[in-house]
Amino acid sequence: MSDIKNYISKKNDSGKKVLSIFLTAGYPELNNFIDLVKTVVGSGADMLELGIPFSDPLADGPTIQRSSQKALDNGVKLSTVLNFCEQIKSFTNIPIILMGYFNPILKYGYYSFLTDAVNAGVDGLIVPDIPLEEYESFFTQIETKLDIILLTTPTSSNERIKNIDEISRGFVYCVSVTGTTGVKDSFSEANLKSIQRTREHIINNKMLIGFGISKAKDVKQVIPYCDGVIVGSAIINSINEGENFSSTEKLITELSEACLF
Repeated sequence: MSDIKNYISKKNDSGKKVLSIFLTAGYPELNNFIDLVKTVVGSGADMLELGIPFSDPLADGPTIQRSSQKALDNGVKLSTVLNFCEQIKSFTNIPIILMGYFNPILKYGYYSFLTDAVNAGVDGLIVPDIPLEEYESFFTQIETKLDIILLTTPTSSNERIKNIDEISRGFVYCVSVTGTTGVKDSFSEANLKSIQRTREHIINNKMLIGFGISKAKDVKQVIPYCDGVIVGSAIINSINEGENFSSTEKLITELSEACLF
């Protein structure tokens, strides 16, 4: 069994849906990013999704786009992100999933990246601009210990969801709404029906829901249909509020409590 899937199973068995927190690596500043991660972990995050800064993040909304550009301005490179991962693994064993686009990986060197990511303690990888049809061209060229996590969307057919579930490893990332990442007011009945449909076809993996989850109320709405949630834009927004990441700490504590069932 995948280490990530095993980890999620244990959390679920203990009465909690996992809370995965997205951070843009190197945002807001290089010199306080690890302090931010320590706050996130100490506040109740079960998993970390680190975004690799990229100039054209097609799956991300304005909030994460701005954080990505700021991180690039801070000088963050893929090697910087891997260094962060090594530092994080020195004080916590929670799973780290890297989320990034293929161009930076190609520039770094595909084979070197997969090897260096494993050595840095990375557990999983999400590359949203590699579709199912091109999966084998990239990910079956080399054996890797990384869990490769694929995404479903509300427009995915039942057959496509099944195929994604066959290939994905660790969990399937269920995108809850059409469009890009960002805060929503609430989930509609149509959103929830789409999530339920996806859940019915995920058999081999755990399923985490992302996009549009920003508050405890959102978590309560979707956790009956999943094994965990991913929160990104709301966290990025909270980083800019309060001092010493106090707003982020408060938000994650609320989200973590909402994941209990």
